[in-house]
Amino acid sequence: MGGTDRIPFNRPHVVGEEFAYIQEAISQGKLSGNGVFADRCARWLERRTGASRAFMTPSCTAALEMSATLAGIEPGDEVIMPSFTFVSTANAFVGRGGVPVFVDVRPDTLSVSAAAVEAAVTPRTKAVVVVHYAGVGCEMDEIMAVARTHGLLVIEDAAHALLARYRGRELGGIAQLGTLSFHETKNIHCGEGGALLVNDPALVQRAEIVQEKGTNRARFFRGEVDKYTWVDTGSSHLTSEVATAFLWAQLERAEELTSGRLAIWEAYHEAFEPLEAEGLARRPVIPDEADHNGHMYHLLLPEAELQMPVIEALKRDGVHAVFHYVPLHSSPAGRRYGRANGELTVTDDVSARIVRLPLWYGLTDDEVERVIRGVVNAVTTVSPAARRPRAESPRPEAPHPGESGRAPLLDTTRTAR
Repeated sequence: MGGTDRIPFNRPHVVGEEFAYIQEAISQGKLSGNGVFADRCARWLERRTGASRAFMTPSCTAALEMSATLAGIEPGDEVIMPSFTFVSTANAFVGRGGVPVFVDVRPDTLSVSAAAVEAAVTPRTKAVVVVHYAGVGCEMDEIMAVARTHGLLVIEDAAHALLARYRGRELGGIAQLGTLSFHETKNIHCGEGGALLVNDPALVQRAEIVQEKGTNRARFFRGEVDKYTWVDTGSSHLTSEVATAFLWAQLERAEELTSGRLAIWEAYHEAFEPLEAEGLARRPVIPDEADHNGHMYHLLLPEAELQMPVIEALKRDGVHAVFHYVPLHSSPAGRRYGRANGELTVTDDVSARIVRLPLWYGLTDDEVERVIRGVVNAVTTVSPAARRPRAESPRPEAPHPGESGRAPLLDTTRTAR
């Protein structure tokens, strides 16, 4: 099935005001960074997250690179991070000579735990990067406590997590630094874009310099110095006014866009409960302390051998489903520039079994139903479990994170929200 009948994995939504705001930016005659629309976006993020300052960047990658500079990463410094993440999480620190130390993720949320972080600390550890996978918050209280004990700086890779919360606090606004993505696959987007949230006031002044290519240009424009000059390391980490004008239209409708995605997430979650009860797939797990943002919906299949057959079966039904990260610790660059701390069995396991479904604002009810039917058909056709007599044994309980190297197929942790 192809053409207009195909349901893509993602379709960037346009709310309608983007074009008017871009025209307004053009008419103002300033299209480089830190203009009127960049300021509006930054102030919105500060109000929402509680950050001391928000800096609009060309991407989340750029925000991570700024974080590496602000963390003072030098050659040989170790940075603890999950292996189950996008390459930018590691690249930002490798570029400054840092050594990624890859750790495993929890089998329920697929985010890193405080125990995994603490087990990886060495005398060379300088920082910790946590990734709020699918907009589900890591156990930040415990991770921050570990960081305080060892004198480490914590960076939140909150690329998935705008408008998601952990114990009532906005993700990205909890650690010393947070990074956001406005890539077209994200809930709120401008095609390509990002932001650095500086939550430690002591880092604000240097962040301003790092963003402006290592100069004190911002102080010059405020009239604090009569000339600006090169004072520190930095790069061009500015977003154009065209991009932030587009983004401002999206931020004005952020609550609506997030609610729409959450509604689709809930429809999937309810529809796939029977698959989980039959042992044919595991749905996402949302801990009580986390309020997610509907960024992503995934299923974990019972066996790695089913991942590509299920994806191919959905493709034949006109539904574009995808896998996710190839673990960084087993990648060529990951082995060259970093190291794994222990056996990352959960990461290896979930990477081979995960299937992500189309989820974007604007999916119609009919399209959601088509995805659901396609998934049920694919999973029940491909899975050997579907062809076996149903066991009468009681439903197994999920092991506590860390007790098992395999992400449980079924669990009794609360999943509905």
